Amino acid sequence: MDNRPIGVFDSGLGGLTVVKALKELLPNESIVYFGDTARLPYGIKSKDLVEQYSKQITKFLIKKDAKIIVVACNTATAMALNRLKKDFKNVPIIGVIEPGSKQAISKTSRGKIGVIGTIATIKSKAYEISIKNKDKNVDIISKACPLFVPFVEEGLTNGDAINQVAKHYLSSFKNKVDTLILGCTHYPLLKSVISKITKQITLIDSASVVATDAHKKLQYHKLLNQGVQKGTLHCYVTDLPMRFEELGNIFLGEEIKNLHLLNDF
Repeated sequence: MDNRPIGVFDSGLGGLTVVKALKELLPNESIVYFGDTARLPYGIKSKDLVEQYSKQITKFLIKKDAKIIVVACNTATAMALNRLKKDFKNVPIIGVIEPGSKQAISKTSRGKIGVIGTIATIKSKAYEISIKNKDKNVDIISKACPLFVPFVEEGLTNGDAINQVAKHYLSSFKNKVDTLILGCTHYPLLKSVISKITKQITLIDSASVVATDAHKKLQYHKLLNQGVQKGTLHCYVTDLPMRFEELGNIFLGEEIKNLHLLNDF
């Protein structure tokens, strides 16, 4: 039995959607979550800077005795996952792009897949590469939606402003794709807004698939906690954004009890 925690990180609070899926699938596993709220969004930053931040956070989670690292951030997965795997070979590390790509391919009916994400994720072409490696015949349309993350982080997940922004970003997908990957863990909180504009398009939220992937990795490396006691969740953030508790509750679906602010990170 391995009762060490699962380490999860994101640029902000979006990765709590992955934490929620992990808690549902593996209720007896403890989780340490790191939200880099002082330095978000990652999606407009350089590859070198995202790698630097991701390495800092991974070191922090390993110090917290994490037995596996889940990069619950599409930008960090796209820009830093390979570097993390090279630099931290003793800890299994998984990202969100591969599981999301697999699910999209399994769901598409016409081989027409759309991807929305941060500027950095879209520029990296990580989803396109991942999908094409699995099925060369799929057509992919990608679009950066940089305003989505700050809207979500401010709790503006409905109303005229976000509706207008979403319409501006997403109208071009109409009649061109049958499946749309929400290529950022913040975007599920905008699902109701996005679905109004993308009617008849299947939305792919990779959180549950990532949890399944983590479960398989834990099994393979014999790291599962076989105990029956419910796991704990500790959240570490580098800044307390506006309406943090309310937003955290929305992402996670429950109250965040063990919240720690890192002033000197």
